[in-house]
Amino acid sequence: MIEIKDVSKRYGFGKKALSDVDLTLPQGEIVGLFGENGAGKTTLLKCILGLLKYSGSITLDGEPITTKNIARLSFATTEHSFFPELSPKMHREFYKLHFPKFSDRRFNGLMEFFDLPMNKKAQSLSTGQKNQFEVILALSQGADYILMDEPFAGNDVFNREDFYKVLLGILEPTETVILSTHLLEEVENFISRAVLIRAGSIVGDVSMLELQEEGRDLMGYVKETYHYRADRVSRALSDLTDDEE
Repeated sequence: MIEIKDVSKRYGFGKKALSDVDLTLPQGEIVGLFGENGAGKTTLLKCILGLLKYSGSITLDGEPITTKNIARLSFATTEHSFFPELSPKMHREFYKLHFPKFSDRRFNGLMEFFDLPMNKKAQSLSTGQKNQFEVILALSQGADYILMDEPFAGNDVFNREDFYKVLLGILEPTETVILSTHLLEEVENFISRAVLIRAGSIVGDVSMLELQEEGRDLMGYVKETYHYRADRVSRALSDLTDDEE
Protein backbone atom coordinates (compact mmCIF):
# COMPACT_ATOMS: atom_id res chain seq x y z
CA MET A 1 0.00 0.00 0.00
CA ILE A 2 1.21 3.49 -0.85
CA GLU A 3 0.32 6.02 1.84
CA ILE A 4 0.62 9.73 1.12
CA LYS A 5 0.30 11.97 4.16
CA ASP A 6 0.33 15.78 4.31
CA VAL A 7 2.40 16.03 1.13
CA SER A 8 3.07 19.54 -0.15
CA LYS A 9 5.31 20.77 -2.92
CA ARG A 10 6.29 24.30 -3.80
CA TYR A 11 8.31 25.30 -6.86
CA GLY A 12 10.68 28.13 -5.97
CA PHE A 13 8.85 31.04 -4.38
CA GLY A 14 5.65 30.41 -6.30
CA LYS A 15 2.39 28.97 -5.06
CA LYS A 16 2.18 25.38 -3.92
CA ALA A 17 1.91 22.75 -6.64
CA LEU A 18 0.61 20.32 -4.00
CA SER A 19 -1.07 21.26 -0.74
CA ASP A 20 -1.44 18.83 2.19
CA VAL A 21 -2.31 15.83 0.00
CA ASP A 22 -3.58 12.71 1.81
CA LEU A 23 -4.15 9.60 -0.28
CA THR A 24 -4.05 5.83 0.18
CA LEU A 25 -3.41 3.52 -2.78
CA PRO A 26 -3.90 -0.19 -1.99
CA GLN A 27 -2.72 -2.91 -4.34
CA GLY A 28 -5.09 -4.27 -6.95
CA GLU A 29 -6.76 -1.05 -8.11
CA ILE A 30 -6.86 0.86 -11.38
CA VAL A 31 -6.98 4.48 -10.30
CA GLY A 32 -7.77 7.37 -12.62
CA LEU A 33 -6.08 10.62 -11.58
CA PHE A 34 -7.95 13.55 -13.09
CA GLY A 35 -7.51 17.30 -13.05
CA GLU A 36 -7.09 20.38 -15.18
CA ASN A 37 -3.75 21.34 -16.70
CA GLY A 38 -1.48 22.46 -13.87
CA ALA A 39 -3.64 20.81 -11.19
CA GLY A 40 -0.68 18.83 -9.79
CA LYS A 41 -1.13 15.38 -11.35
CA THR A 42 2.40 15.00 -12.73
CA THR A 43 3.93 16.59 -9.64
CA LEU A 44 2.15 14.08 -7.41
CA LEU A 45 3.35 11.12 -9.48
CA LYS A 46 6.93 12.41 -9.44
CA CYS A 47 6.79 12.90 -5.67
CA ILE A 48 5.66 9.29 -5.22
CA LEU A 49 8.64 8.17 -7.30
CA GLY A 50 11.05 10.36 -5.34
CA LEU A 51 11.91 12.45 -8.39
CA LEU A 52 10.97 15.66 -6.57
CA LYS A 53 11.60 16.88 -3.05
CA TYR A 54 8.49 17.51 -0.96
CA SER A 55 7.29 17.97 2.59
CA GLY A 56 5.18 15.28 4.23
CA SER A 57 5.42 11.52 4.02
CA ILE A 58 5.09 8.91 1.26
CA THR A 59 5.57 5.26 2.22
CA LEU A 60 5.28 1.88 0.54
CA ASP A 61 4.00 -0.79 2.94
CA GLY A 62 5.11 1.43 5.80
CA GLU A 63 8.63 2.00 4.45
CA PRO A 64 10.07 5.10 2.75
CA ILE A 65 10.53 4.71 -0.99
CA THR A 66 14.26 4.31 -1.57
CA THR A 67 16.62 2.36 -3.82
CA LYS A 68 15.70 -0.72 -1.77
CA ASN A 69 12.06 -0.83 -2.93
CA ILE A 70 11.85 1.55 -5.90
CA ALA A 71 11.78 -1.43 -8.30
CA ARG A 72 8.24 -2.08 -7.05
CA LEU A 73 7.23 1.11 -8.88
CA SER A 74 7.43 1.82 -12.60
CA PHE A 75 6.67 4.98 -14.54
CA ALA A 76 5.41 5.63 -18.07
CA THR A 77 5.80 9.29 -19.03
CA THR A 78 5.59 11.26 -22.24
CA GLU A 79 8.93 12.79 -21.20
CA HIS A 80 10.32 9.28 -21.90
CA SER A 81 12.69 7.39 -19.66
CA PHE A 82 14.19 4.98 -22.17
CA PHE A 83 17.64 5.16 -23.81
CA PRO A 84 17.20 6.76 -27.25
CA GLU A 85 20.23 5.03 -28.79
CA LEU A 86 19.16 1.53 -27.73
CA SER A 87 16.72 -0.68 -29.61
CA PRO A 88 13.74 -2.31 -27.86
CA LYS A 89 15.61 -5.62 -28.01
CA MET A 90 18.58 -4.06 -26.18
CA HIS A 91 16.20 -2.47 -23.64
CA ARG A 92 14.74 -5.90 -22.97
CA GLU A 93 18.17 -7.32 -22.14
CA PHE A 94 19.02 -4.31 -19.96
CA TYR A 95 15.76 -4.57 -18.00
CA LYS A 96 16.20 -8.32 -17.52
CA LEU A 97 19.59 -7.65 -15.91
CA HIS A 98 18.27 -4.98 -13.54
CA PHE A 99 14.73 -6.13 -12.73
CA PRO A 100 14.47 -9.77 -11.60
CA LYS A 101 10.68 -9.76 -12.10
CA PHE A 102 10.87 -8.47 -15.67
CA SER A 103 8.32 -10.30 -17.82
CA ASP A 104 9.73 -11.43 -21.16
CA ARG A 105 6.35 -12.81 -22.14
CA ARG A 106 4.50 -9.55 -21.45
CA PHE A 107 7.17 -7.47 -23.19
CA ASN A 108 7.18 -9.60 -26.33
CA GLY A 109 3.38 -9.84 -26.41
CA LEU A 110 2.89 -6.07 -26.09
CA MET A 111 5.57 -5.34 -28.68
CA GLU A 112 3.68 -7.60 -31.06
CA PHE A 113 0.33 -6.05 -30.13
CA PHE A 114 1.60 -2.55 -30.92
CA ASP A 115 3.52 -3.85 -33.95
CA LEU A 116 6.74 -2.13 -32.86
CA PRO A 117 10.13 -2.97 -34.42
CA MET A 118 12.57 -4.79 -32.14
CA ASN A 119 15.81 -3.66 -33.75
CA LYS A 120 15.37 0.03 -34.52
CA LYS A 121 16.77 2.67 -32.18
CA ALA A 122 14.10 3.99 -29.82
CA GLN A 123 14.74 7.54 -31.03
CA SER A 124 13.69 6.54 -34.55
CA LEU A 125 10.16 5.62 -33.44
CA SER A 126 7.25 8.01 -34.02
CA THR A 127 5.88 9.99 -31.08
CA GLY A 128 2.98 7.59 -30.65
CA GLN A 129 5.28 4.57 -30.87
CA LYS A 130 7.65 6.07 -28.30
CA ASN A 131 4.74 6.45 -25.88
CA GLN A 132 3.64 2.88 -26.58
CA PHE A 133 7.17 1.64 -25.93
CA GLU A 134 7.33 3.60 -22.68
CA VAL A 135 4.12 1.90 -21.53
CA ILE A 136 5.44 -1.52 -22.53
CA LEU A 137 8.57 -1.06 -20.41
CA ALA A 138 6.54 0.11 -17.42
CA LEU A 139 4.17 -2.84 -17.66
CA SER A 140 6.93 -5.41 -18.18
CA GLN A 141 9.25 -4.31 -15.37
CA GLY A 142 7.51 -6.46 -12.79
CA ALA A 143 6.42 -3.55 -10.59
CA ASP A 144 3.51 -3.69 -8.16
CA TYR A 145 2.58 -0.05 -8.85
CA ILE A 146 2.55 1.20 -12.43
CA LEU A 147 2.29 4.99 -12.71
CA MET A 148 1.24 6.39 -16.09
CA ASP A 149 1.24 10.08 -17.00
CA GLU A 150 -0.84 10.72 -20.15
CA PRO A 151 0.52 7.49 -21.65
CA PHE A 152 -1.70 7.49 -24.75
CA ALA A 153 -0.69 10.84 -26.21
CA GLY A 154 -0.21 10.56 -29.96
CA ASN A 155 -2.23 7.34 -30.24
CA ASP A 156 -5.47 7.05 -32.18
CA VAL A 157 -8.74 6.17 -30.47
CA PHE A 158 -8.78 2.61 -31.78
CA ASN A 159 -5.30 1.88 -30.45
CA ARG A 160 -6.28 3.30 -27.07
CA GLU A 161 -9.54 1.35 -26.86
CA ASP A 162 -7.84 -1.93 -27.75
CA PHE A 163 -5.08 -1.25 -25.26
CA TYR A 164 -7.52 -0.74 -22.38
CA LYS A 165 -8.96 -4.18 -23.10
CA VAL A 166 -5.51 -5.80 -23.30
CA LEU A 167 -4.41 -4.13 -20.09
CA LEU A 168 -7.45 -5.41 -18.20
CA GLY A 169 -6.65 -8.88 -19.48
CA ILE A 170 -2.98 -8.98 -18.47
CA LEU A 171 -2.93 -7.26 -15.08
CA GLU A 172 -2.39 -9.49 -12.06
CA PRO A 173 -4.73 -9.04 -9.04
CA THR A 174 -1.90 -7.46 -7.02
CA GLU A 175 -0.87 -4.94 -9.68
CA THR A 176 -2.01 -1.35 -9.29
CA VAL A 177 -2.23 1.18 -12.12
CA ILE A 178 -2.35 4.90 -11.38
CA LEU A 179 -3.38 6.60 -14.61
CA SER A 180 -3.19 10.36 -15.05
CA THR A 181 -5.24 11.37 -18.09
CA HIS A 182 -7.74 13.85 -19.49
CA LEU A 183 -9.64 11.10 -21.32
CA LEU A 184 -12.37 10.68 -18.71
CA GLU A 185 -15.06 9.18 -20.90
CA GLU A 186 -12.65 6.71 -22.50
CA VAL A 187 -11.42 5.26 -19.22
CA GLU A 188 -14.69 5.37 -17.26
CA ASN A 189 -15.37 1.66 -17.78
CA PHE A 190 -11.72 0.74 -17.32
CA ILE A 191 -10.82 2.27 -13.93
CA SER A 192 -12.06 1.11 -10.54
CA ARG A 193 -11.56 4.43 -8.75
CA ALA A 194 -11.39 8.13 -9.61
CA VAL A 195 -9.25 10.65 -7.73
CA LEU A 196 -9.75 14.34 -8.55
CA ILE A 197 -7.08 16.95 -7.95
CA ARG A 198 -7.50 20.69 -8.30
CA ALA A 199 -4.99 23.45 -7.58
CA GLY A 200 -2.78 20.95 -5.77
CA SER A 201 -5.45 19.52 -3.46
CA ILE A 202 -7.48 16.31 -3.59
CA VAL A 203 -11.09 17.40 -4.07
CA GLY A 204 -12.69 14.06 -4.95
CA ASP A 205 -12.12 10.34 -4.38
CA VAL A 206 -14.79 7.84 -5.38
CA SER A 207 -15.07 4.24 -6.50
CA MET A 208 -16.71 3.59 -9.84
CA LEU A 209 -18.94 1.02 -8.14
CA GLU A 210 -20.24 3.72 -5.83
CA LEU A 211 -21.07 5.96 -8.80
CA GLN A 212 -22.81 3.10 -10.58
CA GLU A 213 -24.91 2.29 -7.53
CA GLU A 214 -25.97 5.93 -7.36
CA GLY A 215 -26.80 5.97 -11.08
CA ARG A 216 -24.19 8.63 -11.83
CA ASP A 217 -21.46 8.81 -14.45
CA LEU A 218 -17.88 10.00 -14.09
CA MET A 219 -18.25 13.15 -16.15
CA GLY A 220 -21.23 14.25 -14.10
CA TYR A 221 -19.31 13.61 -10.87
CA VAL A 222 -16.34 15.61 -12.13
CA LYS A 223 -18.49 18.56 -13.23
CA GLU A 224 -20.32 18.56 -9.91
CA THR A 225 -17.11 18.39 -7.89
CA TYR A 226 -15.47 21.16 -9.91
CA HIS A 227 -18.68 23.26 -9.83
CA TYR A 228 -18.65 23.39 -13.61
CA ARG A 229 -20.83 26.19 -15.01
CA ALA A 230 -22.86 25.00 -17.97
CA ASP A 231 -23.32 28.59 -19.15
CA ARG A 232 -19.58 29.25 -19.25
CA VAL A 233 -19.31 29.24 -23.05
CA SER A 234 -22.44 31.27 -23.73
CA ARG A 235 -21.40 33.90 -21.17
CA ALA A 236 -17.93 34.15 -22.71
CA LEU A 237 -19.34 34.52 -26.22
CA SER A 238 -21.76 37.14 -24.99
CA ASP A 239 -18.98 39.12 -23.34
CA LEU A 240 -16.79 38.88 -26.46
CA THR A 241 -19.65 40.01 -28.70
CA ASP A 242 -20.45 42.92 -26.42
CA ASP A 243 -16.80 44.04 -26.50
CA GLU A 244 -16.78 44.05 -30.31
CA GLU A 245 -19.90 46.20 -30.39
